[in-house]
Order: sequence, then structure tokens, then C-alpha cells
Amino acid sequence: MSRVTGGTGGGGASGGASDARARLLGTATEIFYAEGIHSVGVDRIVAEAQVTRATLYRHFSGKDELVLAYLAGADSGIRAQVAGARAGADTAVERLRAVAGSIAEGIRSPGFRGCAFLNAVAEYPDPAHPIHQAVVAHRRWFLETVTELLAEAGCLPADRAGRHLVMLRDGAMAAGCLGDPEAVAETFLGAVEGILQGGL
Repeated sequence: MSRVTGGTGGGGASGGASDARARLLGTATEIFYAEGIHSVGVDRIVAEAQVTRATLYRHFSGKDELVLAYLAGADSGIRAQVAGARAGADTAVERLRAVAGSIAEGIRSPGFRGCAFLNAVAEYPDPAHPIHQAVVAHRRWFLETVTELLAEAGCLPADRAGRHLVMLRDGAMAAGCLGDPEAVAETFLGAVEGILQGGL
């Protein structure tokens, strides 16, 4: 899970205001990811961030905007992770393996609790809700990105391979916080290798 360092919402001109916003968002990120969103109230976030309730509402219009900032930070972190993996590889196949490797590394990481976006959408099932829409937008980007990588690697039809890879990732994310993360990560990497070898 990528840690949030930015996001949406109001910003302050002074260092103190920026520090307070960062504490709020950092605290919310840790708790939302570890415990869920609906189970965490604003009062707890304010208390653990050591700010006043008024300070929270100076930076965020409400809890929903704080959740959107949390997801925006997660989205930025994953995009950076994928960009870094792609930049460090020379061929299309190596780039895809690097992206898969970064996913496996996340599954193995301490405190892993599945996909932040799948966790969030389970709590916000209404397709019209902005938080649901933020999840859909992130997943659309990820599907388009892996489909592009698969096409470059010669895995055709790339759209089908892309959907397959995203489903494998979703399953690995769920299994990784329920079973043995190492075994799940290795199984996921093996399945991706199967796609690269044409085994759809």
C-alpha cells in the first residue's frame, strides 16, 4: 500500500496549516487502510492527528473529501510505482514482469490488507457516489496500462489478456491478506508468466 503524501482538499499558506493537513491525511490513510472507512469516525482521526475538528474542516469539506484525498494519494503512489517499474526495464516483457513484481512485493509487505480501492468500493457500492467513481477511474487507468504493456509484449488479444491480468491481481490481493502472502505472490507471478507465454 502506498502512503499518501498529497491529495485533494484545501491547502494552507503557512507551514503549520500544511503540517496539520498532512497529519490529518496521514492519520486517515493509516486507519482507513488498516480498519476500513465506515468504522472510523472523524473524532478519532482528529484525536490521533492531534488537531481540532475545526482544523479538519478548514482542509476538507467533510469525511468524504478526506476519503477522496486518501484514494488520490493511493492512486498517485501506484502510478509512481508502475512508472518506476517500467522505467527500470529495457523490453516490454521485462516491463510487464517488473510491474507484476511490484504487485507481488506489495502483497509481501508488512501490514498488507488487500487493495485499498477494492476495500473502498465494497463500502461505497453506489455507482453515482464520488468515492465509487474514484475507484472506477483508478481501475480503468490500471486496466488500460497493463493492456498497453501486454500489447507491447505481443500478448494478443491484449484486451483479453489485460482483463485476465487484472482479475489475477484482484484475486492475489484478496488472497494475500487471507493466506500465506509469499505463496500468493509466487502464484501470482507464475500466473503472469503464463500469460506472457500465451496461456490465457
